[in-house]
Amino acid sequence: MLEKRRLVYPFFILGAFLFLNGCKQKPSNEPPAQPAETPSPQLAAQPPAPSLSAPSSQSPSAAETPAPPVRPSGPIEFTDVTTQAGIRFKHNSGAFGKKYLPETMGSGVCFIDYDNDGWQDIFFVNSMDWPGHKSGSKSFPALYHNNHDGTFTDVTKEAGLAVETYGQGCAVGDYDNDGFDDLYLTTVGSNHLYHNLGNGKFADVTAKAGIADPGFSSSAIWFDYDNDGKLDLFVTHYITWSIETDQYCSLDNKNKSYCTPQTYKGESSTLFHNRGDGTFENVTQRAGLHDPTSKSLGAAMLDYDDDGWMDLFVSNDTEPNKLYHNNRNGTFTDAAILAGIALSDSGRVRAGMGTDAGDYDNSGRQGLLIGNFTNESMALYRNDGSSLFTDEAPTSGLGQMTNQSLTFGAFFFDYDLDGLLDVFAANGHVSDDISVVQPTVRYAQPAGIYHNKGGKKFEDVSAKLGRALQKPVVGRGAAYADFDNDGDLDLALTTNNGPARLLRNDNANQNDMLRVKTVGTRSNRDGIGAKLTLTTSNGARLFAMVKSGSSYLSQSELPVTFGLGKPEEGKTATLEIVWPSGQKDSISNIKPNQLITVKEGKGILSAKPIALAKASGQ
Repeated sequence: MLEKRRLVYPFFILGAFLFLNGCKQKPSNEPPAQPAETPSPQLAAQPPAPSLSAPSSQSPSAAETPAPPVRPSGPIEFTDVTTQAGIRFKHNSGAFGKKYLPETMGSGVCFIDYDNDGWQDIFFVNSMDWPGHKSGSKSFPALYHNNHDGTFTDVTKEAGLAVETYGQGCAVGDYDNDGFDDLYLTTVGSNHLYHNLGNGKFADVTAKAGIADPGFSSSAIWFDYDNDGKLDLFVTHYITWSIETDQYCSLDNKNKSYCTPQTYKGESSTLFHNRGDGTFENVTQRAGLHDPTSKSLGAAMLDYDDDGWMDLFVSNDTEPNKLYHNNRNGTFTDAAILAGIALSDSGRVRAGMGTDAGDYDNSGRQGLLIGNFTNESMALYRNDGSSLFTDEAPTSGLGQMTNQSLTFGAFFFDYDLDGLLDVFAANGHVSDDISVVQPTVRYAQPAGIYHNKGGKKFEDVSAKLGRALQKPVVGRGAAYADFDNDGDLDLALTTNNGPARLLRNDNANQNDMLRVKTVGTRSNRDGIGAKLTLTTSNGARLFAMVKSGSSYLSQSELPVTFGLGKPEEGKTATLEIVWPSGQKDSISNIKPNQLITVKEGKGILSAKPIALAKASGQ
């Protein structure tokens, strides 16, 4: 329309128009929020964000099309930026020679944007000295605030989190739907629920919530199993252990070694139902989940039969894995045997550690990844859509590449943003004296990244992604997030009785991406359990779920990242979201290289362009 006016209006009118237009304020990077009501079709052509209406001939942000982004160049590398980022956390296992079994577990790490500033902060779980063997200094967890410049500040004490526990894992979720993510801490002992007060501080509300869940807890997961809009909590448990019942084991028949879990009885996991008033009810027995034979370390949420009700996969150590099917009436049924994921293909139990669910074959269905013990290899289960799973680790190459590793933290993530989910593995043995009986096996082991080549094949690219990944460590917890907001996924790792590591992903953002943050209304505020399907203008179709838990004792960021491959002129995408409430939203004409925030039933609240090139000094 403007061009037509330029052709017919007198020149002085045009000059005046351009003068006045040039005096307008420069648009902000953050567009205004969509109106509360469902947008009308006319809004589809308004800048800056697309609406819920059908696609229009004009891109929603065409009026404010920015100059082409400055792209990085060079090979992809994971750079160890731990020191320069100001992260000085070191895990304390409390080991002093007695070889207590919990000393082998390590601890987890969680990404949490606790102050809602749009930058992922990091929480590291710590353990502590054993009674009677104090080292003289206390061992606290650590909450690091993201300073937006590649550095972090330790705010643990200010946040009220400087509390000693024999910590194991963590889980992030907004259990009271107040808009601020809360933190659950699992321990050997009594667990803790930290309520986010919204002012940079947390309050321990464990007693009021009734959620201490004493015992030997491991991973935890927030999810809404009854679709009532409130996050419930599932806490995995490992074994029945205490200092008094600690057993003597030896590898060389001379010195004490760490015992295997077969030496101890299992301990049932726990399901807590959120009452909505700040308290929870233990519904484990009623839900059919009481199982004292299990020795669980990892948990992943998935809807494997796509019925709209969240199921759970639980990885067990030397016991059969569990696939808890949601019966839609507050109960679950273990379907792992029938689904083919309880045991190995040879019918044996494996030592399952970390786990994750993800659509690695772009089928629109979530497969499963499990980290296992040395000589067992990782498991990679394909979901065939009929409630059956097939372990494709042997045929994909992943089995052979991971057979000599002992994998704890494990997850799917698209490290190179090509639209195919890759595999990450944090490795490290449990026995510091393992080389005595197995000279070829090492206690400290390098991490692994396995590139998805498509066609259900993977390749080991760990040695091609920089020296940081090749460093042998006693790996345990692992999580991913885009901590520097440049569009690609970085890594936070923990090591047993050692320092944490922050590995920055450099140059993967040569490819396009779209990042999505969900805000529930009828559903839980975080949108945990929302199913996202992204279809691009070039025909690619990608599926992801907003999820809590996964990996080992850890949790990755809640926002979802879609890799969109090589930049193409005019590329757009349509996003379809199925919320836990059943609400379905569709958003068209979305341009790549943005972080969009989508509210259930309302559309896009904000759209921020992603800065692909780092500022100088970072």
